[in-house]
Amino acid sequence: MARTPSTMSPLGTTCPDFTLPDPRGGTVDRDGVMGERGLLVMFLCNHCPFVVHVADELAAIGRDYADSGLGAVAISSNDVANYPDDAPDKMAQEAEHRGYVFPYLYDETQAVARSFDAACTPDFFLYDADGLLVYRGQLDDSRPGSEAPVTGADLRAAMDALVAGKPVSGEQTPSLGCNIKWKH
Repeated sequence: MARTPSTMSPLGTTCPDFTLPDPRGGTVDRDGVMGERGLLVMFLCNHCPFVVHVADELAAIGRDYADSGLGAVAISSNDVANYPDDAPDKMAQEAEHRGYVFPYLYDETQAVARSFDAACTPDFFLYDADGLLVYRGQLDDSRPGSEAPVTGADLRAAMDALVAGKPVSGEQTPSLGCNIKWKH
């Protein structure tokens, strides 16, 4: 299991624009999911042990913040030719199984992942209402096989600060996960 850290894009970076298909139907764009307080963008996939380890917490975060004014979206950018478990039909099944209340979008060309400088799954990007990056880091200290419980503490603290109109701490630990499966 390869461990790839997030790239830790510079805080203040503008949220890239995107329009992607939702395997559950239709297309979704950035402005359509941006909330009045900001937007959480998560790069996920179905098969990565790091994502599987935290998927139920991600679903809980989606539910817990649904009425907070923060939008949320998940994106899978993996090469499905080589990783068929991440194909759009399986994404729709995973979203249903986990109870994701946020769109789970498919980035077939991988252009969206590249525009975000996403590197791993899971990889988190939290933007304020102006579309500026305020958090890019880990969900929490838990990893597959570790004793640390999955709490979402780091990401939740950033989201709570943003919802409360307070500054998000600049002390941020990179996310760690499987590398995005790039096409060759």
